[in-house]
Amino acid sequence: MNITIYDIAQQCNVSIATVSRVLNGSSRVSEKTRAFILQTMKDMGYKPNPFARGLGLDSMKIIGVICTDVADIFYAHAVSLLEDGLRQHHFDVMLSNTGTDTGRNSKYITDLTAKHVDAIITIGTPFSSEADIRQLQKVAETIPVITINSDYHQPNMYSVVCNEKEGMRSAVHALAKKGCQSVLYLYDALTYSGRHKLDGFREGIRELKLDASAKLIQQIPRTLAAAEAIIDRLIAADVHFEAILTSEDVLAVGAQRAALRHGHVLPVIGCNNSILAQCATPTLSSLDNKLANLCAAAVNLIIQLTETDGAAVPVRTEFNAELVERESFQSRP
Repeated sequence: MNITIYDIAQQCNVSIATVSRVLNGSSRVSEKTRAFILQTMKDMGYKPNPFARGLGLDSMKIIGVICTDVADIFYAHAVSLLEDGLRQHHFDVMLSNTGTDTGRNSKYITDLTAKHVDAIITIGTPFSSEADIRQLQKVAETIPVITINSDYHQPNMYSVVCNEKEGMRSAVHALAKKGCQSVLYLYDALTYSGRHKLDGFREGIRELKLDASAKLIQQIPRTLAAAEAIIDRLIAADVHFEAILTSEDVLAVGAQRAALRHGHVLPVIGCNNSILAQCATPTLSSLDNKLANLCAAAVNLIIQLTETDGAAVPVRTEFNAELVERESFQSRP
């Protein structure tokens, strides 16, 4: 059982602030109360960790959350899950929406730290340049930094990821079992997640010796219009494909709509298992990258790092993706 400062405060019948003052050596606590709290900590096996001790009385019970675009359904859902989970532990969320990763986004990190957040959670890959990552690493020396679906492989930073590479590889195998030899792959960006998805797709194609034509891998903007347009162009150019696999659900929705407009009924698989997949017609098969699990794990890390000894906190937590089959997967080429 992880003992927190809340448990100590309750046992001693004092406020959390009083326990924090003891942890930080404040003179605003009587020697009798200090001795009683310290003995209770010893008896209950409480071991303050460096992060929690460093937060001390300056703790605002606020977690900074950074993502690129909260208008995107994936990021919006992630922020909602994090806020719900953190609120249960009496933390508020301060959101920072960076927009496009320009390679000069470190100001978003410094802005949050200047507001004395207790920890930072990043979603996806809002930072890619060496300068930005160095700034994030500097912050990680003083407060916990947790990355969701990204891994900067830096000291004092904790990553929570989904194995989307294996997920995409498995999706290719599933399509091959349906007799699909030519699989079109649409993706939008080569972020941490994007690179792993593309690697998984290529690995599956290579293993099964499927059609490896360069025309079957297309990078496009993450919009319905872009997905429809590329399908229109490929069909007009007589590019043959028997299934469509995409890095995002929104691309799969657009691709499926365009394919059906041309009379092409074929298996389509998206990624994220978002509400878009359930609302599409036909309903869309999608690779579930376990966003709820990722966010719950990130919240748990925050609690362990800020309120317990943090001794058994894993540096990396990984979940497996799962293919959710719906109507679009039953379509035959």
